[in-house]
Amino acid sequence: MSLSVLFKSRYSVLFSYVATFIAGSFLIRLGLMVATLENTDFSFFAILRIFGQGLVYDFGVALFLVLFYALYLCFLPQRLIKSWFNIFLSYAVLFLMTVIAMFSFFAELTFWDEFGSRFNFIAVDYLVYTYEVIHNINESYPLPLLIGGVVLISGLVLLGFVKTGAFKRHFQSNTPFKERGLISGMILLTCLFYGFFVPNSWAEQGANRYQNELSKAGIYSIFSAFKNNELNYNHFYKMLDQPEAFRVLRSTLQEDNSRFLVADASIKRDITGTGTAYKPNVIMITVESLSADFMAHFGNQENLTPILDSLANTNLLFTNMYSTGTRTVRGMEALSLAIPPTPGSSIVRRPGNDSLTTIGNIFEKAGYQRSFYYGGDGYFDNMNQYFGSNGYDIVDRGRKVMAGDHYLTKRTIITDDQVHFENAWGISDGDLYEAVINGSDRQFKAGKPFYSFVMTTSNHRPFTYPSGKIDIPSGTGRNGALRYTDYAIGKFLSEASTKPWFKNTVVIVVADHCASSAGKNEIDISKYHIPCMVLNLPAGLATAAGKHEINALCSQIDLYPTLFNLFGWSYESNLFGKDVLAKSYVPRTFLGTYQKLAYLKKDSLVVLSPQQKVETYLYNPQKNEQISRKFSGHVVKEAIANYQSAYDLFKNGGLHQ
Repeated sequence: MSLSVLFKSRYSVLFSYVATFIAGSFLIRLGLMVATLENTDFSFFAILRIFGQGLVYDFGVALFLVLFYALYLCFLPQRLIKSWFNIFLSYAVLFLMTVIAMFSFFAELTFWDEFGSRFNFIAVDYLVYTYEVIHNINESYPLPLLIGGVVLISGLVLLGFVKTGAFKRHFQSNTPFKERGLISGMILLTCLFYGFFVPNSWAEQGANRYQNELSKAGIYSIFSAFKNNELNYNHFYKMLDQPEAFRVLRSTLQEDNSRFLVADASIKRDITGTGTAYKPNVIMITVESLSADFMAHFGNQENLTPILDSLANTNLLFTNMYSTGTRTVRGMEALSLAIPPTPGSSIVRRPGNDSLTTIGNIFEKAGYQRSFYYGGDGYFDNMNQYFGSNGYDIVDRGRKVMAGDHYLTKRTIITDDQVHFENAWGISDGDLYEAVINGSDRQFKAGKPFYSFVMTTSNHRPFTYPSGKIDIPSGTGRNGALRYTDYAIGKFLSEASTKPWFKNTVVIVVADHCASSAGKNEIDISKYHIPCMVLNLPAGLATAAGKHEINALCSQIDLYPTLFNLFGWSYESNLFGKDVLAKSYVPRTFLGTYQKLAYLKKDSLVVLSPQQKVETYLYNPQKNEQISRKFSGHVVKEAIANYQSAYDLFKNGGLHQ
């Protein structure tokens, strides 16, 4: 089938749009290349690669944009080709697609001006924070003129299609269904080919980053960023030479009882325990959105968590622990991998996150059964894939096991008869804890110690829970959800204490993140402060901790290195976390958003941002005040070394078993 035949068929407008889109993309690429002349090596092969790869991506984007319209044209009966319905729909669809293209071209120019890059996870982040971004655009650009300009240009393009006869040929065509099926089928197959076999990373093979970025297409890049959930640290953040980065990192991780196993770009090390190793069952309850300031122990006067406050008075409590992020999957990452947050989304949601050297992997080598309990459907946020492909048995409220779920070692679905209350997020914490107790009974009978990662959901909007459990009506707000969360933990501990396995079981209660991350600073440190307590430790181990409270500044990633030290374990570590009780421990913590990466060491705060930006502050925790103060030296290098190496180790397989 020749091109002339295609342009005379009912697909004439569609192919005119594809040709126009590719021409517009060519001009955008040419303009961006001219704007970066000083950074790009314009050899013949460089230009060939930029525009050759660019054409491939542009063609793919154009086909994705017209795919649904192509399928519509395939099944539109010939008798309706001249109908008012088709006339209106064709004009409307082509106008909408042209507006999308024009807006994306403008957005690419402004994004490149700020970041020197095609769209990436920063752009995805902008879509997450729509309110702030729209206000920022409105303040930065004359929004009415911008929208008016996009609409005007789109109208002129549509007028061009009319003047060239593309619409006329479309409405007067008589294309047989066989030809329509062939054309639409080829477009669909080509889109599938792009989706499976043309990754955005194909453009990232060169040494010159600007050439790589010029080869890409904006819309293609933003969908790739959304799929991969990451922002390339090495392209956008301040870096050290790799040998120096690992030298600095290894010096911060060195402890008296540790020995590095590899000489260069690795943090794998042997940790040697002292005394007789203690191997209790371990149940970690990760509580949704439990900010430290909800507890009376940290100054709250509303009596929201009486049970947790009582437990905090008699058990081991971390008083100065901070979450690494503001979402559940970030807390899961920190508590299961002991790694600082890397740019973009959590490793829990990224490709290539199977067979990692997780905390669960350490428990496995110690002979433990491992389980992940979740009150909702674990397909949400990729939880089941992450925990299942790292060797955990799954217990969740999922409806069924899907075909192809080969990563699930074992999955138990919490059935309707086991559920007494459920909302959009999942079953009540009380029902979830019943599943944990039942699972613990089975594991105890199997004769092996067990480790359980439990993720709750009740302390989450819409804040609903079973009636009659507490004196605050369900659905009336956060305070009621907190009281119910607290009540359910107390009931769980009361019932678990009657079980034969409980006397040899350590229970951890820790938050995944705080209830709110908004504050007066872009990274408001007080909004990352979480409670963490270790319950039911034998008296000897509690004495070994030296006191009931651990007041040193620390991170979620330090929980298990500290706990393993108390247990007296010898193990191979690939963790960024440290033993907070060690004499050599220097207080520090890690905090992040999708883009900002913060490192707080004592009172020195370093914030890393895209465009290789480094900001430094002095932090006053009493006033929660960050005072801008320029400093450099080792603390800045430590911040860069930790985040750069965390990204590189995951990306290059250094965190895999």
